Amino acid sequence: MLKAENITVSLGARRVLDGLDFTAEAGQVTAIVGPNGSGKTTLSRAMTGDLAHGGTVSLNGQDIARLKPWQLAALRAVLPQASALAFPFTVIEVVNIGLHRGLAGAQGRVAMEALARVGLAHYADRPYQELSGGEQQRVQLARVLAQVWEPLLDGAPRWLFLDEPVSSLDIAHQLQVMEIARDFAAAGGGVVAVMHDLNLTAMYADRVAVLAEGRSLAAGSPEQVMTDATLSRAYGCALRVGRVPPPGVPFLLPHPAAAAVE
Repeated sequence: MLKAENITVSLGARRVLDGLDFTAEAGQVTAIVGPNGSGKTTLSRAMTGDLAHGGTVSLNGQDIARLKPWQLAALRAVLPQASALAFPFTVIEVVNIGLHRGLAGAQGRVAMEALARVGLAHYADRPYQELSGGEQQRVQLARVLAQVWEPLLDGAPRWLFLDEPVSSLDIAHQLQVMEIARDFAAAGGGVVAVMHDLNLTAMYADRVAVLAEGRSLAAGSPEQVMTDATLSRAYGCALRVGRVPPPGVPFLLPHPAAAAVE
């Protein structure tokens, strides 16, 4: 279990998070949603140990502040919003960075399997900088998958923290990434994803936390949380859940890959 209690973060004179509590269970995909500036990424970075904060964060019952860097790297992998590389690495070299930081370093096959999982095995020897933004994002996902390739380590869950993992991707690859997250959770790992796409959140998340102005506005299943009232309050605009647009306005909803297409 991931448990964050009374998390407070200030950046300069601004209080970004104000005594926020958050929990996530292994075996589930937990999404964090909310408007820009609500504290989603800040909360994620605090829970991964990448940002100084008040309060406590425990992962599998262990206070992350007491874990050594290599111990934390073996338990959780982090996909940030963006990753810049200053050196001319190949794709496979980027994925191998994940192996060096996790406990799967001795498993040479993992990097290629991770690339295959994101559909980029044939790009292994390509220069990373020559890839499109969406392809680079998938390579970075392969890197973090390689770091925690086995969702369970000695019977304990490992964790994926994904910050806007589908932001640069087309619909097909958005579904692919969310299926990867679901599969990781189904195998016993835990997934915490900062999301902007509310439709994908409703489709794939087992649990949703809605943030607004540095506080938790609601938490629960998508059915419990994603209501007209809660989302309208969070985003500051009128939103209607599950309503078809008026005639003449086309709309498209993606469906899970496993869903039947008629």
